[in-house]
Amino acid sequence: KSCKENSAKQVDDLGSQFTEIFIKQQENVTLLLTLVEEFDFHVRWPGVKLLTSLLKQQGPQVQQIILVSPMGVSRLMDLLADSREVIRNDGVLLLQQLTKSNAAIQKIVAFENAFERLLDIITEEGNSDGGIVVEDCLLLLQNLLKNNNSNQNFFKEGSYIQRMKPWFEVGDDNCGWSAQKVTNLHLMLQLVRVLVSPTNPPGATSSCQKAMFHCGLLQQLCTILMATGVPADILTETINTVSEVIRGCQTNQDYFASVNAPSNPPRPAIVVLLMSMVNERQPFVLRCAVLYCFQCFLYKNQKGQGEIVSTLLPSTIDATGNSVSAGQLLCGGLFSTDSLSNWCAAVALAHALQENGTLKEQLLRVQLATSIGNPPVSLLQQCTNILSQGSKVQTRVGLLMLLCTWLSNCSIAVTHFLHNPANVPFLTGQIAENLGEEEQLVQGLCALLLGISIYYNDNSLENYRKEKLKQLIEKRIGKENFVEKLGFISKHELYSRAAQKPQPSFSSPDHMMFDHEFTKLVKELEGVISKAIYKSSEEDKKEEEVKKTLEQHDNIVTHYKKVIREQDQELEELKQRVNTLTSQNEQLQATVTQQVSQIQQHKDQYNLLKVQLGKDTQHHNSHGDTLQMNGIQTEEVSKLKEELEEWKNKHELLQGQLREKDSVIEKLVSAGSNCQLLELEMLRSQVQLQSAEISKLQMENQKLQVMVPVKNAVQALSEEKESLKQHLDSASSTVAILQDEKSKLQIRKYLH
Repeated sequence: KSCKENSAKQVDDLGSQFTEIFIKQQENVTLLLTLVEEFDFHVRWPGVKLLTSLLKQQGPQVQQIILVSPMGVSRLMDLLADSREVIRNDGVLLLQQLTKSNAAIQKIVAFENAFERLLDIITEEGNSDGGIVVEDCLLLLQNLLKNNNSNQNFFKEGSYIQRMKPWFEVGDDNCGWSAQKVTNLHLMLQLVRVLVSPTNPPGATSSCQKAMFHCGLLQQLCTILMATGVPADILTETINTVSEVIRGCQTNQDYFASVNAPSNPPRPAIVVLLMSMVNERQPFVLRCAVLYCFQCFLYKNQKGQGEIVSTLLPSTIDATGNSVSAGQLLCGGLFSTDSLSNWCAAVALAHALQENGTLKEQLLRVQLATSIGNPPVSLLQQCTNILSQGSKVQTRVGLLMLLCTWLSNCSIAVTHFLHNPANVPFLTGQIAENLGEEEQLVQGLCALLLGISIYYNDNSLENYRKEKLKQLIEKRIGKENFVEKLGFISKHELYSRAAQKPQPSFSSPDHMMFDHEFTKLVKELEGVISKAIYKSSEEDKKEEEVKKTLEQHDNIVTHYKKVIREQDQELEELKQRVNTLTSQNEQLQATVTQQVSQIQQHKDQYNLLKVQLGKDTQHHNSHGDTLQMNGIQTEEVSKLKEELEEWKNKHELLQGQLREKDSVIEKLVSAGSNCQLLELEMLRSQVQLQSAEISKLQMENQKLQVMVPVKNAVQALSEEKESLKQHLDSASSTVAILQDEKSKLQIRKYLH
């Protein structure tokens, strides 16, 4: 075996040396990039393989050459669009090597539409059911997104998070979990975690968390979480993923609290998960994942903290005992014989109290029935009782972390703790002893707890005032020794590991000692407690006076804040009232405007009617003015006048013809009978009447030309024209009749 390893190493070394020789002349790599552009399979494919090999051997150097080559990265991106799967798939492997640990290339690849193309390939290949090509695409996506805030933002802004949801639609028949499917899903879950990692900028993480909720991705993950038959490693990674998707995001935390397991009766997902956490038969990594999920659910979630603590309070405990609550499970874990359950439950409960003074006070009310016939004991007292019984180190570390979190920044809890006369002697005894390395951690935590009892002491208990406790430390331990023991915590290797990231990450159950949030508390308090121990009574008095003054100021500020809040509320109500009145006023204004407009319309109609009826005498003065007012062109009127003149001429011509016929008739009258004379008289009178009518119409026409607006004048002239036509037609027919009569008379004359 060692011979094989040595030969493989020699081959790698040779490959590295040959690569170095090849890339010394940058033109070689540039030429290779040109060959990769060739469409011919027998040129392009070997070029891709060679370039991948060069990147594996001398990655950073080859990356730099490609980066400075014109369109170097862009040319390689075309490989993803190649219709030949072999070249496309090897192109993905090439881009994996190209994007390793190079943010500049990662950005270029992302902006060359890599996300769209890779997601398309994953979809075409069948998402989580796809083969190794899906795995390769996911690894490339990880390269592009991990620790690259710019690309993460681009991924979110491009709405690519929504395209991740179908990856987790695994269906109900979970019997077919191939090794490849497990690998694919594992990478998919890791990709989600990359986008919502606690190490990312808070704003970026928050926006990704919201996007995952709105597109239904979180809901899909919770479905996998509660499904049956899911492989253990996928379930563990899903729990870790859900943890980071909900961490610090109120909307997502509220949704998670509402998720129920598909059991009968349905149980909250949180309760089901806690049951796994305190069950010693469950795998260690799964229990760590559940703890992380619970911590993330409570992170910056006062509402969730309140709901958990309320399940411990006497008024809310289910008397029937039908349903198990989160509080009961935590208490059960806290006092279990399994040290890992003790530690997990203690840390979980500490997270329910994190930065929440109200709940720290409420938890003091929790009473526990230890055994039948004995009076109930407070939760605080039970914790100190177990601590003093000398249980396993892991259990004691967990309980001490819980007590330190509970007492910090809560004077009432400190008073309750000091009220038990056994607690202070136990702590001083633990700190004073010279114990082995394993016990040093417990000593350091005992020193921290005693320091918190001094620093947050309100001096309400005469026997345990700050000064007396400091004298006790001086007498039993020594101030320098106390500070040294306090320093054991932050110097511990496991403390440094826990301080790195929020997720509990332990190589074995024995290394499970520190919680990430607790390391922050130690960092905050270690210095101030060390200073407090060395302060004299006068300095303490001064500090007390300052504290009292500050409290008074705080009270004044609180009072004014309350007044401001009330005034803000009143102001808000008045603003709403103003808005209501403004909207009503706008409605009324609109109504008034509408009515004014209607009145104006009626006025206009009335004026128009007056004009049409000829009652508006002001328009009689000037025909030219009227034309101008109405904006009608004078050409039309002139034309109509010409036509009217023409008709008048025709009319005069016809009258001349009538006069000629009259003279003929007069001649005939002398020769005709009395009867015929009468007929002729009648005809003449008709003609005269028609002439009178024509004259009358002419006069009316002249009046209309002056009185009415030109629009009406045009209409009237047109009507007059028609009327004249009719009269002329009538006159023509009359002439025809007279001619006929004349002929008859002549015939009669000849007959006589």
